[in-house]
Amino acid sequence: MGAWGKREDMIVYEADPYNAESAPDALASRLITPIDSFYSRNHGAVPVIDPAGWRLRISGLVERDLELSLADLHQFTPRTLTATLQCAGNRRAGLIRVRDIPGEDPWGPGAISTAEWTGASLAEVLRTAGPKPGASHVAFCAADIAPEADPPQPFGGSVPLRKALADEVLLAWAMNGHPLPPLHGGPVRVVVPGYIGARSIKWIERVTVQDHPSDNYFQATAYRLLPADADLRTTGPGAGLSLSVLAVNADILCPGDGAALAPGRADITGYAVSGDGRGIARVDVSTDGAQTWHQAALGEDAGPWAWRHWHTVIKVPPGRTEIIARAWDTAAAVQPESPAQLWNPKGYANNSWARVHVTAR
Repeated sequence: MGAWGKREDMIVYEADPYNAESAPDALASRLITPIDSFYSRNHGAVPVIDPAGWRLRISGLVERDLELSLADLHQFTPRTLTATLQCAGNRRAGLIRVRDIPGEDPWGPGAISTAEWTGASLAEVLRTAGPKPGASHVAFCAADIAPEADPPQPFGGSVPLRKALADEVLLAWAMNGHPLPPLHGGPVRVVVPGYIGARSIKWIERVTVQDHPSDNYFQATAYRLLPADADLRTTGPGAGLSLSVLAVNADILCPGDGAALAPGRADITGYAVSGDGRGIARVDVSTDGAQTWHQAALGEDAGPWAWRHWHTVIKVPPGRTEIIARAWDTAAAVQPESPAQLWNPKGYANNSWARVHVTAR
């Protein structure tokens, strides 16, 4: 086992704070990602929290402030939901190949994982507090301190009130049937299905109902999609677009880029996901430079908040072959062709066509 009980094949970018993506083999064809393979994205050290002393405070534009212990939270109706979390920087390596992105980890296709989350509905907790007229956003504040923030501050963010009141958003205390591990936000984290992973705040301590988005660094400044010509030295809070709902995305997990195969039949597997409750309608695969496409078989459908695995068999000729995949969601949105069209100075939201090159000898 590696650090934090993770598999040895995790692709680790930083040891402290621990940042690592899942190995493709660990994700391929598995609907539920085991905890020891689940990716990890952190901006500060993992805080040490005694579950017995943990408290969640709900305040702001509410009829009544709440302070809940873990035992109090368990009094709400427990819900279990299969949901995929994806880092905003997933597949950043494809953008780095277009143009360098200094200071950002070169995440491949493994900054994404799926778990069964169990917890209380955030909507039920908020209804107990009673949002007041004028409330439009729900802000979250965590226990971890992020030194990269300016100034250093706890990690935080917000979602619109309408999303916070949706049935799928959880205050989760369990992951894959086990108490939520400290690395993944234990004792309690927010799970916001269909949104970038940064909004699923770990180690949650405060929920504030308010009339504006969070002014936390990671909402106002960091996780924002900037124009390609933006100067990071001069951009400040509010620049660009605030990242929230995931765009349709897919990648190839096996074979890996650069793999050597025998000529003939080859199995190709990958994942596809979309945000905002949209499902995956189909995945197309091409081996002739996108001149022709054929549809892959989709795996188990675990609901609108989970990815779909896909599989197909291709005939690999001798020599070098480029395998391309693209996904369509149920709103008929499709992945854009080129990462060059999507390049941005933080390397977020690369959902361009998936491409791997294999050589058959």
